[in-house]
Amino acid sequence: MRAPASLLLALSLAAAPALVVAQASDPAATRVDAFYDVLLDAMRQGKSLGVDGRYRKLEPAVTRTLDLPAMTRFAVGPKWSGLSAAEQQQLVKAFSRMSVATYAKNFDSFSGQSFKVDPKVQTRGADKLVKTQLLQPGKAPVDLTYRMRQSGGDWKVIDVFYQGSVSQLTTQRSDFSATMASGGAPALVKKLDALSDSLMK
Repeated sequence: MRAPASLLLALSLAAAPALVVAQASDPAATRVDAFYDVLLDAMRQGKSLGVDGRYRKLEPAVTRTLDLPAMTRFAVGPKWSGLSAAEQQQLVKAFSRMSVATYAKNFDSFSGQSFKVDPKVQTRGADKLVKTQLLQPGKAPVDLTYRMRQSGGDWKVIDVFYQGSVSQLTTQRSDFSATMASGGAPALVKKLDALSDSLMK
């Protein structure tokens, strides 16, 4: 299994407001736990499914778990508000495909890995932080923290922090900014589609 390279970004949490510990049955943690069940199942069937099969299996779970429209908007940054509705829809579609393809490519096989979800969910304003670990035999645990917010009555992921502080969306915004500046939404859609195509090979 490859490390999830997309989960990179720097954001300090130290200056944030005081945290409130939630109950173990917190719905945000339940949502992440359910996603991990599907991800592990895809990994166990990884070789037989192939990348296309893993994509089809994971797509519904990724869509349920991640607030992909919000994540696209955050990753694009301030230029989002100046885009047409059609351009926004195209970017959400391309970003969503890239997100599912990343999971399908990176989590491609099973060799004893497991995920641990901390039931002590932290509340920070309107958001919740669900701390988890990817456990791999013979390797140090990988810390993955999910920042979640309510959307349509459900808790959904709006950002992922690698090793506690590296934010996926901040990294993506930095990566996308030059493309948006030079070619706007069409160029970014093309870039995301090309990345998805390379992941699905």
